[in-house]
Amino acid sequence: MTQPVRRAAAVSRRGSDTRRRAQRAALQLFTRQGYESTSLREIADELGINKASLYHHFASKEAILQSLFDERGTEAQELLAWLREQPRTPRLLEETVLRWVDTFTSDKLAAIRFMTANPLVIRGLADSSGRSIGAPLNAIVDELTALVPSGREQDGLLVRMAVLSINAAVQAAVHAEVTDADVIAAAQRAARALVREVGGTP
Repeated sequence: MTQPVRRAAAVSRRGSDTRRRAQRAALQLFTRQGYESTSLREIADELGINKASLYHHFASKEAILQSLFDERGTEAQELLAWLREQPRTPRLLEETVLRWVDTFTSDKLAAIRFMTANPLVIRGLADSSGRSIGAPLNAIVDELTALVPSGREQDGLLVRMAVLSINAAVQAAVHAEVTDADVIAAAQRAARALVREVGGTP
């Protein structure tokens, strides 16, 4: 690798790291003091950089929030594309749900907590094509419940509950003294139990 290419790669990594740190800092401030009460300058101060440097990555606090949900939407779209390419085997439902729940992280918990506390803000967000931020995940749930045989509507509900297990775990943890790792592990255990209750599908 030549020196200019190495320098460009290093700059790219630093830029990516700054974006990720800005997303984390913004979510922490939004959750701690409220979305409307948080300014871009405060986010920059939290990062220890000047506002102009933050502007290089995000033009507004709305752009930071949008970037977070765009990333999660992209993950859901990629899983949906994978799902649609797979043969309809008895293991497909469980494998798809576990692929989703195994992506849970502390950063994603922070985003879910923000969404829960700020439904009006979230309602106004959409991806670049104008779809609601939950559209790709809803499409996955629809595809999975279609795998459940007719007449097993309760199993379809169990599938939906499995996919949304992280949301339920976040809500259940509000007044519990648990770590993010505990919340994630509980959500993953719940999802596995639910899809195994459903069992194989044709």
